[in-house]
Formats: sequence, structure tokens, C-alpha cells
Amino acid sequence: MMPDRLERNAWIVSSAALLLSALGWAVQPDAFAFAWLAALTAWIGWPLGCLALLLTHALTGGRWGETIRPQLRAGIATLPLLLPAIVPIVFLAHHLYPWLRPDEAAKLTNRFYLNLPFAEIRGALYLIIWFVLAALTVRAVRRGASLVVLAPIGLILLGLTVTFAAIDATMSLDPHFISSDYGMIAAAEAGLLALSVCVFASACDPATPAGALDDLGRLLLGLLVLWAYLDFVQLLIVWQSDLPHEAPWYIARAGKGWGTLAAVVTVGHFLLPFFALMSPVLRRSRCGIGGIAALLIVMEILRAWWLVLPAGAHGASWTDLAAILTLASFSTAISRRARHA
Repeated sequence: MMPDRLERNAWIVSSAALLLSALGWAVQPDAFAFAWLAALTAWIGWPLGCLALLLTHALTGGRWGETIRPQLRAGIATLPLLLPAIVPIVFLAHHLYPWLRPDEAAKLTNRFYLNLPFAEIRGALYLIIWFVLAALTVRAVRRGASLVVLAPIGLILLGLTVTFAAIDATMSLDPHFISSDYGMIAAAEAGLLALSVCVFASACDPATPAGALDDLGRLLLGLLVLWAYLDFVQLLIVWQSDLPHEAPWYIARAGKGWGTLAAVVTVGHFLLPFFALMSPVLRRSRCGIGGIAALLIVMEILRAWWLVLPAGAHGASWTDLAAILTLASFSTAISRRARHA
């Protein structure tokens, strides 16, 4: 099947962005390591979130799931991109994680968890679970089989693995920071990003009825509130406790311009979408609901930068844009091919 215009453009952009990313790896390996991790942190929520939403719909039912089922399947189809995407992280891990350096690791009390052999075992386990779940889910959907049996255990496994993967990938950038809420925030973000992509695609489809868009808008509002609540609870607990091993995590993300970015994310990732989605008229408008979904996608990228980049010695650079363009354009091309397969 011949690729459509969007798919062709995505392949072109992805090829150019990949060359820029390779250049960034060669000339600025330290900055590129954080840029790539931030891009991977933002992107991975799409396939995993789509998988979680598809399994959730198997248990709850509803028109919303039928409306975005093609988009959910297309999102899951991008998961194989994770295998080549983690290669730079494997090679550049020593730039990212202090606990991989013997002098830093010797000072840690959680060395039983933050050590290379155990991290490799956990990483392999996450990949196996995600790919097996995705394969079983897609196979069942293609055959028209029920997911009711698979969905409960699948959601439990997804919840556990996404939680620990978030702790390993980004929370451990500061091995002293501790938050029992961190993994739940990452899981909520994944669902919110995946739904935002699906809503945007549905809004661009003239065949999607206004009533279905309204249902999706309500669900988007619910996930948005869940994410904001979890994120605020973490901030509140850290602020109230004011512990020396927790407060520096937020201090690093409040200085050197990162506080301004945090304010932008607060407005664009919660306040503006929250009040906009309260309007039934906007939820039924293709332009309105599509614009809010697009805003949430962009804000997820900005939040990933805010989450990861302050942990490095370098500020924002062109490698950040090259990395996210690489993953976003490749996954767009793959998802478009999957939609038309």
C-alpha cells in the first residue's frame, strides 16, 4: 500500500531529525543523553497509554472506546520503536545516572536497588511484559476475541511496570529523591497523552460524530484532573516535609528559567484545558477539542523537558528538539502505516 502524504512527510522529517540526533550524539554526548531521555519519556506514554486504554475499555465498555479503537491500535503499533530508541540510553547511561559511578554509589543507602545488574534485569522484564501484552491484545482485537480475561491482569502488570520504569528512568536521575506518588503520576500522564493523541486524530476525522467527541472530551477532562491531583499531591507533600533529600529536586527545577517553564506547563497542561473542557460547546467542536488535545500533547513534551533536563549540567539546546522530532515523526509514520495496513 502506498503511503499517504502525512506518512511520507513523517518519514522525511524523521530521517532529517535522526541525522541531527546522530550529530548531537557525536558532538554533545552529555547534552544529547538528557535530550534523548526526555524525548523517550514523553513518547513512551503514547503506545503504553493506548494499550492501557484499550484494556480499560474491554472492562468498562462505552462509545468512547469504539470511536478511538483504530487510533488505539495505531498507537500500540509504535511500541516496537522502543527497541532501537533505548539503544542511546544504554550507551550513554553513565552520563545520566549518578548511581552508576562508584564514588556516588558508595554514598547511597539504596544500592540494593540502584545497581547495574538489577537495573538490567528490571529493564528486560519491563520490555518482555509490554511486548507480550501488546502482542496478545492486538492478536485478540484482530480476531474479534474478547479482552475481558486479559484486561485485569494486563492492567495490573502495566501499572506495576510503568511505575517502576518511571522510577528507574527519570526519578533515579536524583538517587536521593523519594516519592511514592511518582509512578502513579507517570501512569496518569501516559493515559492522558495517549487519549490526547486519539482525540486529536478523531477531531481531524470528519466521520467522528459530535456526540462521540463530547464523550471523549469528558474522559479527557477526567484524566486531566487525575493527573493534576497526583502531581499536586507530590508537590504538597515535598513542600510540607521540606526534607533535604526531597526539596532539592524541586529547587533544581525552579531556577535557571525552569520555574518559568513550570508556570507555562501549569497553565497549558492544566488550567487552560480544564476550564476549556468544562464547556459542552467546545467539547463538541472539532476545532475546539482538537486544539485542546494538541495543546496537551505539546505540554507533555515541555513537561518531559522540565522533568529531565535540569538534572544535567547543560540547559536546553537544539538536541532536545532533534530528539523529540525523531521519535515523534518516526512514530507518526509507523502509526499511519498501521492505520492503513
